[in-house]
This record gives sequence, structure tokens and C-alpha cells, in this order.
Amino acid sequence: MALKEIVYDGEVYQLSYEILNPTCKDDIVFLHGWGSNKEIMKNAFQNEFDSFRQVYIDLPGFGNSSIVKVIETRDYANIINTFLESLHVQKNIILGHSFGGKVATLLQPQYLVLLSSAGILVPKSLQIRLKIKIFKLFKNILPKSWFKFFASKDVSGMSQLMYEVLKRVVDEDFTSIFSNVKSKTLLFWGEKDSATPLHSGHKIHSLIEKSEFFHYDGDHFFFTKFSKQISKIIKERVK
Repeated sequence: MALKEIVYDGEVYQLSYEILNPTCKDDIVFLHGWGSNKEIMKNAFQNEFDSFRQVYIDLPGFGNSSIVKVIETRDYANIINTFLESLHVQKNIILGHSFGGKVATLLQPQYLVLLSSAGILVPKSLQIRLKIKIFKLFKNILPKSWFKFFASKDVSGMSQLMYEVLKRVVDEDFTSIFSNVKSKTLLFWGEKDSATPLHSGHKIHSLIEKSEFFHYDGDHFFFTKFSKQISKIIKERVK
């Protein structure tokens, strides 16, 4: 693991990263999803891209990377872009899972690989809408110890700063951004994904002109079981 200091918008960010196969000519960058870190991506793909320089990054606020203020997805993309430029990493292939998929999309690589990407707004269930309404009605009188009953699992153990970031990014609608993607794009999805449902993948596929869509029998983290199949398709398309 290494740390790289990045200055963005007047603030200093310490980004934790790891590079495998440092002498390879072509680059592939891996961006994890919300609440995760670079290790899940490394564990899945480190043995699959021997001919690429593999770059694994902890996004700001996750893993061992720092965050200093509330930022949005576009800020994440700008920070990562500055990081890549500082290490002379090319944007040949950028692979992003879930929230990392939105960041990867904004980076406009030559080849964009999305694993169950976020960015398509999914209507909340009646149960969740009622839960939110009840919380808003009674949040000023309920003891703080009750808040855990209203919090999603994404919020569990989260700092106040990261909670504010989550509130900024969770409802971003990337429909128009996906529509303007010029990168050659590969979409991979889990058929039983409840976080970013399969129909979200089909929607993104319909929005991105130069895209192909593949789905597998798995949940939001399907790629941990199908990394070989996914990697094989990527390498075939990039040739």
C-alpha cells in the first residue's frame, strides 16, 4: 500500500493505492463501491490482468484514504483524475462498481466497465417511504439511541461527514450523463441485485450507445464469483 497526497479545491487528500505489474504499458483502474475499499476489487481481479498495470484506489473517505469535507460524485471524479495524472496513469480501462461506477463514468476512459453501477434512481418502497416520513415527523423528540432503527445499513458506523456525503450522492440522477457517454462500455450485472436492480443495468445499456450488457446469477457483489468470466470478456473486447 502507498499514499499519494492530492490537492483539490484548496484541500489536501491522502489517497491510499496499490499498483500491480508496474512495468506494463496499458493501465486498468479499479474503483470500489460505497462502504467498501480497494481490497475487494484487488481480491477479485488481481490474478486476471497480467498484461496490464493494475491500479487499485481507496476513494476519499474509504479504506485508508482521507476526506476533509462534504463532496459530491463529480468532486470524487476530479480528485481521482488529479491522482491519475500525478502518477501518469492512462485512462485505458476504468472499472467501477456501484458508486465507483458513477465516478468511472465521469472520468471518460477509453473503455468503461460498469459493475452494477449506481446512477439510475429507483423508486423507494412504501415501507421505506413510511419509515422516512415517520422519522422526519418525530426526529426532534426521539432520543438519539432510536435513530439506529431508522438508519439504513449503508449508514451503520458511518461518520457524520460521510453521512452528509451519502445524502449528497445517493439521489444523483445520472441519466443524462449516461446518455452522453462516448466510451466503449461493458456492463456487468447481478440478476438478484437489490441495491442496483437488473432493470437499472438494462436502462443504462439503452442510454449508452456503444455498450454491451452481460448478467450473472448473483447479487450486488456478483463479480467476486464471476471475476474470471468478466475479465475474459474485457480482455477480448480491448484487443
